Amino acid sequence: MTLHDRPTRPATPTDLLEQLRGSVRDGFPAAVADLSRLVRIPSVSWDGFDPAHVLASADEVARLVRELGVFDEVLVDRVEIPGTGVLGQPAVLARREPRAGRPTVLLYAHHDVQPPGRDEDWSTPPFEPTVIGDRLYGRGAADDKAGVIAHVAAIRSLLETVGDPELGIVLFIEGEEEFGSRSFTALLEKHRELLAADVIVVADSDNWDARTPSLTVGLRGNAAFTLTISTLGHASHSGMFGGAAPDAMLAAIQLLATLHDADGSVAVEGLRSHDQEVPEYSEERLREEAALLEGVRPIGRGPVLSRLWAQPTVTVTGIDAPSVQNASNTLLPSVSVKISARVAPGQSAEEAFAAIRRHLEAHAPYGAHLSFGAVDLGNPFLVDTSAWAVDEALTAMREAWEADPVMVGVGGSIPFIAELKETFPEAHVLVTGVEDPDTRAHSPNESLHLGVLQRAILSEAVLLARLGGAVELSA
Repeated sequence: MTLHDRPTRPATPTDLLEQLRGSVRDGFPAAVADLSRLVRIPSVSWDGFDPAHVLASADEVARLVRELGVFDEVLVDRVEIPGTGVLGQPAVLARREPRAGRPTVLLYAHHDVQPPGRDEDWSTPPFEPTVIGDRLYGRGAADDKAGVIAHVAAIRSLLETVGDPELGIVLFIEGEEEFGSRSFTALLEKHRELLAADVIVVADSDNWDARTPSLTVGLRGNAAFTLTISTLGHASHSGMFGGAAPDAMLAAIQLLATLHDADGSVAVEGLRSHDQEVPEYSEERLREEAALLEGVRPIGRGPVLSRLWAQPTVTVTGIDAPSVQNASNTLLPSVSVKISARVAPGQSAEEAFAAIRRHLEAHAPYGAHLSFGAVDLGNPFLVDTSAWAVDEALTAMREAWEADPVMVGVGGSIPFIAELKETFPEAHVLVTGVEDPDTRAHSPNESLHLGVLQRAILSEAVLLARLGGAVELSA
């Protein structure tokens, strides 16, 4: 699914392209230094972590944005999470109005990060940015503080190369994407006029590899929830009642096993797949990139990328049960699990959750009681690849990376994109990113390929220059 035959806009003038390339190259050390300062701030947005760090991160982002000197308005804002009375995490918003009839582009990224996990699982301290070879290691080094810096550095390069642009530019740097974007809807409602744009660039995805750019055109949705399985009114001695009284762990194991067929494919009636062509991707590449242990077989059916992009998944991501060290000879009365499902494009998250719930209730063994909670739904998204802005993005990528871009799906979820599109239905959505197959986002030893970051900055700078009139878009 490369794009050799796809019609494209006229090329960016060679002199402008080389000026942008030189500007990005010369400014790259400063961009890495800015990113390193952000990585040192442990801006975990999850409950239980100090929210002062997220505020400090927002303030640092706002400082970088104000230093650009191009925005009419820059603010840090928090709004109430609907129905909770609790303020969400701080977002940074900025806007400059377009001139001479030029379009407005909204540049999105997020400055919050996932929890680091155990320090002993990291080769370097998670919040001490460390360069090893051509990679920068640290929590958020790629996801998504590099997206923040890609926007800032691209605007710097644009200002240095073409001067004050006629292009309208909006920055929306969110502060709680890793914790479900719970105040996102309220932010959109409050700042709808400020955020309105003709093109939306979401820099929160990945690339085909470290030398080949990707434009993400499909994202799975998500349906996450907790499930509690109960069989007894209280715990009992396993020697006295085991063999007659069903314990909750036995019921949980049997119930969860019904979610998949023998080959690991999802076995939930009502969950649908999306029919789409996918590029070639070998099982050997899957083994390497997913780190399958020797002898472990992949799961599922169909082309590998269909399984990753266009088919549903159901994953048990957590279990509340006694640890091995603290386990006693006891029949457990209740067991709680966290389930995370990915929803294929073309199906709503609400419909997918309803199908999973029906399946679990129909397969509960021994009459076990089930309760559901903490339901979090996010819809999938498909990009309109016929949009003129898609051609502009592909041309910018090809020129900046000197490689043909690949249009890809992504197995992960960015549910707010569907919400952005619903709020601004006429806007063209472009999903770009700074990750590569070795990034390990959300995992220990997350890292950023510095060459990818430099090319991502240049790609966005070229796109902004084109949208601002460097190339006549009507040609």
